[in-house]
Amino acid sequence: MNILRIAWRNIWRNSRRTTITVAAVALNTAILIVSYGLMYGMLEDTVHNITHMVVGDAQIHAPEYRADHSFYRTIPDPEKIIAAAKKDGIDASPRSYGYGLVSVGHKSAGALFWGVDPVLERQALELAGQLKAGEYLSEKRELPQEGQLRKREIVLGRKLAKSLHAEVGAEIVAVVQAADGSLGNELFVVKGILKTVGDEIDRSAAITHKLDFEDLFVSGGRIHEIALNAHGKFTPDQIVERLKTVAEDSEVLAWGGIIPALSDMVQMFDASMWIFGFIFFLAAGLGVMNTMLMATFERMREFGMLKAMGATPWRIIRDVTSEAFMLALFSTAIGLVIGVAANYYFHIWGIDLSGVGGDVLISGVAFNPVWKATMNTGSFVNIVLVMWTVCLAATLYPAVKAARLDPVRAMTHV
Repeated sequence: MNILRIAWRNIWRNSRRTTITVAAVALNTAILIVSYGLMYGMLEDTVHNITHMVVGDAQIHAPEYRADHSFYRTIPDPEKIIAAAKKDGIDASPRSYGYGLVSVGHKSAGALFWGVDPVLERQALELAGQLKAGEYLSEKRELPQEGQLRKREIVLGRKLAKSLHAEVGAEIVAVVQAADGSLGNELFVVKGILKTVGDEIDRSAAITHKLDFEDLFVSGGRIHEIALNAHGKFTPDQIVERLKTVAEDSEVLAWGGIIPALSDMVQMFDASMWIFGFIFFLAAGLGVMNTMLMATFERMREFGMLKAMGATPWRIIRDVTSEAFMLALFSTAIGLVIGVAANYYFHIWGIDLSGVGGDVLISGVAFNPVWKATMNTGSFVNIVLVMWTVCLAATLYPAVKAARLDPVRAMTHV
């Protein structure tokens, strides 16, 4: 403790230089903590949107369906797969897809029709809650009153609704090529309009009840996709392992295989952030080295006298590194307090990006317009430890230089 007390007193011999170094190291530490918090927050929000909103942790398709999206490539025995997933505590939402035209008045556009089970869709994913206007599909189809046509419900993507000038309550005519070769057409009423979810969904999604989809496309219960979500009970890879045997005639992929570009971005994130951090670590290390090197030259006569009195080189190295230890400890402690406080602010209130104009999308997936940081304690500790290590390593050169001084020449140094 006496060594540390002396080291603390020595680093403040030149208070101006020490203050500048402490401020630089603390600022670098704080910036890194906030940067990592914000970047991890963006990453977690994006992955959450993928796995909890539309895609799910994993998906099941018929072989080669994702290559051509053929209406006739369907999952064999989907009920068996859904039952096996439910047994393992995994929510499963079956979906049917078909292309067609939708029109409102004189406006028309191409659309990708979804046939979903509203109950299972709500259990598995959060898409039903992402509405800009109106409501999601009713869990049960309403029976028509005598002498009236039943109002078939439809939920539209935001951009599709905008291009059709369709609002909640508007009547939409759907025209499709049915599975039996006939021309299918039905009248739908817009029940809801989605928020920005993803580029493809915004532009083309027309979500209907699975029974209405079957009537429109004469699909005979065809299922093209099963979205799976374990809500944190299992990792995506574990879900694939559990269900690939029961779905042996189908393709079972984790979300990373569904959106490989985004998966690659996630995998590269850690490496890219450490490269980013290297710049700040290097700047802090050079600052500490410069401070300790200047202090060594100023105290050359002192070190020479200590060596003349019998101090070993290791004693000199210990004294210099003790000063660097105290400098690094004090600086990183200040940086940690400032960084965690700033990160907590961004964690609670975030940065509102809604004013930048346009939707915020990452690889076609919607990102929350309020960018919030995450409180990743492990990353904060790692940043402080690495910064601390860099500061100590940076002082080895000045310490060795002081330890190798010639006592006679050092004591006569002016």
